[in-house]
Amino acid sequence: MTAEELLSNIEKALEEIRPFLNSDGGDISLVSIEDEKHVKVRFEGACIGCSVNRMTLKAGVETTIKKYAPQIETVENVA
Repeated sequence: MTAEELLSNIEKALEEIRPFLNSDGGDISLVSIEDEKHVKVRFEGACIGCSVNRMTLKAGVETTIKKYAPQIETVENVA
């Protein structure tokens, strides 16, 4: 998978999860992809202070990203 395809697939994954975050007043954006294995995202809006954003990151965001880009090893939220 090329770097361009990887970026596209990660954006598709975020588009899939975004409606769930938007329904609670939040959002997410891609910050960076490092070594084609590690993704950094930023929660926005209501997701910033949400007490379950860690669970959302692992169970929702990371799982969805890995579905589109299986080579991704970690997904991290950065402030």
